[in-house]
Amino acid sequence: MPELPEVETIVRALQQGGREGPPVLGRRLLAADLLWDRTLAQPSAAEFISRIPGQVVEGVSRRGKYIVIKLSQDVLLVHLGMSGDLRVKALQNEQAEPFPLQSHGRLVLTFADGLRLVFTDPRKFGRVWLVADPQPVLDGLGPEPLDPGFSAAQFHTKLQTHHRSLKPLLLDQTFLAGLGNIYTDEALHMAGLHPTRQADELDILQAQKLLQAIRQVLEEGIRRNGASIDWVYRGGSFQNSFHVYQRTGKPCLICGTPIERLVVGQRGTHFCPVCQPSGK
Repeated sequence: MPELPEVETIVRALQQGGREGPPVLGRRLLAADLLWDRTLAQPSAAEFISRIPGQVVEGVSRRGKYIVIKLSQDVLLVHLGMSGDLRVKALQNEQAEPFPLQSHGRLVLTFADGLRLVFTDPRKFGRVWLVADPQPVLDGLGPEPLDPGFSAAQFHTKLQTHHRSLKPLLLDQTFLAGLGNIYTDEALHMAGLHPTRQADELDILQAQKLLQAIRQVLEEGIRRNGASIDWVYRGGSFQNSFHVYQRTGKPCLICGTPIERLVVGQRGTHFCPVCQPSGK
């Protein structure tokens, strides 16, 4: 699943250009083609198609794993689900010949200049909202881990209110927004914490170290344009820096002990038994 760094990479490409496409800021929408109705969470397909034309892209940002596209009248929210991607497709040539859509296309937004914003989603878990107010959709999200105003003391206080294993708690988007399997495993390894450690057992120094590790792996992931680990998301290089994720049986890069895998909260979890001893 695309996590915070992958989503942030897409957002920056839409803002500034990148990933083989130009930026979308300031462009006026001409039409919408909904290729799979269940991609749209809100409103109805007919209303969506009628409201899109004429709106101008005024801003693109991120909240957790959501892409937030501010239009002149509405806000377009995109959640990539397990396998979604969002790319700007340029015309093939100056004569504006039609070009083939990438397979698994679910939604296509066409701009007045002929560019297209294409949402692909092979596994069909992604969703799109067109709303006047995004808050009802986003309100349940937890703090942004990269928000400089979110302190270690606040993080420790939140941890103290949950008697849950760290791995599933960090994956809970109502607790902290943006983390997924990859960056949670990497952050727990960097912090030296076992994934089954109970959150309310951490002292302030451990909480501070964990928050620092979360930020460090997320920032490195963003710097490397995310991680490309299968056919879902391409273009990143953070997979070349994994310490534990998908390295079962390989030596820990810190101590040399073979990386182990267990299932925590129904999610495959990778850790070093020496660097992250049970109960610590």
